[in-house]
Amino acid sequence: MFNHFDLVAFLYDRVIGLPDVERLRHVMRLPADGLMLDAGGGTGRVSSLLRPFVGNVVVSDLSCSMLKQAQKKGAVLPVRAHVERLPFPDGIFARVLVVDSLHHFCDQREAVSDLLRVLQPGGRLVIEEPNIDRSAVKVVACMEKLTLMGSHFYSPQDIRDMIEVHGVTARVESVDRFRVWIVVDK
Repeated sequence: MFNHFDLVAFLYDRVIGLPDVERLRHVMRLPADGLMLDAGGGTGRVSSLLRPFVGNVVVSDLSCSMLKQAQKKGAVLPVRAHVERLPFPDGIFARVLVVDSLHHFCDQREAVSDLLRVLQPGGRLVIEEPNIDRSAVKVVACMEKLTLMGSHFYSPQDIRDMIEVHGVTARVESVDRFRVWIVVDK
């Protein structure tokens, strides 16, 4: 299967801006003991910056080229895996992070289920996604469809609902005009 991210991996970090690390540390409740999973984390551009605040970071992604870029950072452990079928035991991660990638997963409902499975009790899951309720994000979603990326965007409420069917509470926080965080404490 063709992976668009294999084509852009070598320049991804230069094109996509850096996150607000302090704000992300706050929402992730870092520092924290234990492992952090960056699901769909590509080059590890976000989680490599958070590595000093957790025991270790695992980046899972389907793109080998993106994971090679993550491995070059040396601060993360790259694992090629579908988020819907993570190769980890139950409850192994203290923190789970999904940045701008939920819409790229093959099956978002299965992915959410498996992310919650690998999150330990007392752990925190943070999903950052473009807010499809915004017109500019609708344009991006349309462009991704036209380029056959297979993306499927959900509204913040829909993402919260697919989490809460698992018996946990999720809250939605605005990051800016275009992005939201869905935050879950297990």
